[in-house]
Amino acid sequence: MKEEKEQVALFMGRSYERGLTTSTGGNFSMRVGSVMLITPSGLDKSSLKAEDIAEVDIETGKNLTPDKKLSIETEMHRLIYKKRPDCVSVMHSHPTFCCLYSASNESIDTTLIAESWYLLDRVVKIPYALMGTKELAERVSDYAAKGGNAFLLENHGALCIGKSPLNAFDRLECLEQAAKLSALSHLVKAEGIEEKERNRIADMR
Repeated sequence: MKEEKEQVALFMGRSYERGLTTSTGGNFSMRVGSVMLITPSGLDKSSLKAEDIAEVDIETGKNLTPDKKLSIETEMHRLIYKKRPDCVSVMHSHPTFCCLYSASNESIDTTLIAESWYLLDRVVKIPYALMGTKELAERVSDYAAKGGNAFLLENHGALCIGKSPLNAFDRLECLEQAAKLSALSHLVKAEGIEEKERNRIADMR
């Protein structure tokens, strides 16, 4: 699984380079059969290597690499994989503008540009639960099971799921861009895409 671990390390590093997370914040995972590969806790996210990535049994939650300290959000990732068979990768981080909206009653407008509507559809807001807890893992995975690919965790951050590591990363990056545009639209008047065109984009999706 070296190649898959390299992908997990690569996209976590890219998220740091793009300012989507802090040096030790956020977590990225990938499903490989019955095993989940996930970034570890406490290491610099900008310099991860394949050998740093942990392995977890999706069914039992057992750490198959006991020399690795698991992310505190491991259970959240694991339960998403159990409840969303179509999900291959999960990215969770704390981008600035997404975090702003996670602490706001306002919503990110994904209709401002075609790309965000195509990649994200509507953004789902998930009520607050303490980070790293079973309550948060259950709550996020329950919301994910109902559908959607882009989520804001109230007063916490953002999470995107995808059919590949690139897909999950792309959605998270696009979500942060949509959050920036939404915030800037208060300064520059902007109009969203008409419903007819949104429906055409949804058909493409």
